[in-house]
Amino acid sequence: MEPEILDLENFLPYRLYRLADAVSREFAGIYKDSHGLTRPEWRTLSGLGQHGTMTATALGEQSAMHKTKVSRAVAELERRRWLTRTPDENDRRVEHLTLTKAGLAAYREMVPLAIAFERELLARLNLAERVAVVSGVAALEEALDRN
Repeated sequence: MEPEILDLENFLPYRLYRLADAVSREFAGIYKDSHGLTRPEWRTLSGLGQHGTMTATALGEQSAMHKTKVSRAVAELERRRWLTRTPDENDRRVEHLTLTKAGLAAYREMVPLAIAFERELLARLNLAERVAVVSGVAALEEALDRN
């Protein structure tokens, strides 16, 4: 009996990964061109812009980034003076990260670019396809959250 072979190009987890990576790379061109950010820096900036003060651990969980990528992104945003670190009063190993006025201004400049990118991405699909993609992604997220 022949061993089963996985058709990787039709394997849903692989296809979703490749799709997410392709979309992320296309969007990365926008914030790289406008503000010179890497993907981890954008994810860190946008997480703080949306949620306010966060720890590096919370940022890593929210953005699905490894702690070393978060650490490098935080260091670069701090170098740009776009965020500040405040030690936790109860645990000095923990730092609370917050955007500065300059960081918040950069975030606010990028929000319309992100919204326009999403709008243009979805405009490549017809209405039925848009509904299917949005509802399908939500259903998969919900199904995975239940496990």
